[in-house]
Amino acid sequence: MKYKNYEKKKHIPVLLQEVIQALNIKKNGIYIDCTFGCGGHSNEMLKKIGAKGKLYAIDIDPNSKKEADKISDRRFNFYNGSFSEVISSLKKEKIINKVDGILLDLGVSSLQLNNPKRGFSYVYDGPLDMRMNQNVGITASMWLLKNKEKKIADVLKKFGEERYAKKIARSIVAKNRISPITRTKELSEIIKKNRPFNKFKHPARCSFQAIRIYLNQELTELKKVLNNSLKILSSKGRLAVISFHSLEDRIVKRFFVNHSKKSFSIPKTLPLTEKQIKKFKKNDFKIIGRIFPSLNEIKKNYRSHSAILRIVEKI
Repeated sequence: MKYKNYEKKKHIPVLLQEVIQALNIKKNGIYIDCTFGCGGHSNEMLKKIGAKGKLYAIDIDPNSKKEADKISDRRFNFYNGSFSEVISSLKKEKIINKVDGILLDLGVSSLQLNNPKRGFSYVYDGPLDMRMNQNVGITASMWLLKNKEKKIADVLKKFGEERYAKKIARSIVAKNRISPITRTKELSEIIKKNRPFNKFKHPARCSFQAIRIYLNQELTELKKVLNNSLKILSSKGRLAVISFHSLEDRIVKRFFVNHSKKSFSIPKTLPLTEKQIKKFKKNDFKIIGRIFPSLNEIKKNYRSHSAILRIVEKI
């Protein structure tokens, strides 16, 4: 199999300057890049941090360590693991409640998407893998082979919002009965045959997204790290999250809103102490705002077109 020269494709960090501005970087502050990827945001953050500042980067993909190893800087530390494990990873650093900013750049990195061997791409042909960490769990190919039509359809519908989930799932199971689907191109072609043509997006996009999210438990991980951020951030510390589809953004938006409400309606007849009432009325965050990519950025990097950056500050 001949692959296109994907490695020469330049990685362009999404909303780079907007992220730096959103984090309101202090010269000697402590920051965490929870989704290191190719290191675009981390490298820019290091330019803004002073000599006594610290940057901790985390990524579940072992291949990201190769990129992190290129950064020779005593202010920088890299952890290879899930970003939901950020607290246990950083406890020994004694920075809980001292972090000035956290960045989450969700979704798939260029390191993963541009490499056909990883199986994330519905454009390039490669092994149907889709694991963020290829040393853990089962491949997408094996998962599709082991599961029934209803389970596959449910995943496509829930995590990809795919309207033709049942039809696609039926064809996947039928093909697996004949011979296992092992290539991304095979799966992409099956999906293409079972849904109408759409000139605005690739027909396999939603289904590939759904399988990837489910396989890597991305939404569960996101909820964990959002909750962990409350324990890690210092007062006035900021959390910046870049999401790329409605499922991610919905979770982020709901979390930010729920933790920034100014008051709750509590029935007068409800037997609560004054201390309990104060707890209900407590605000954790102040919403700073949301930012979309400019038309100029979308022209330079089309992958940024669906990005939304949401920012909050811990009170």
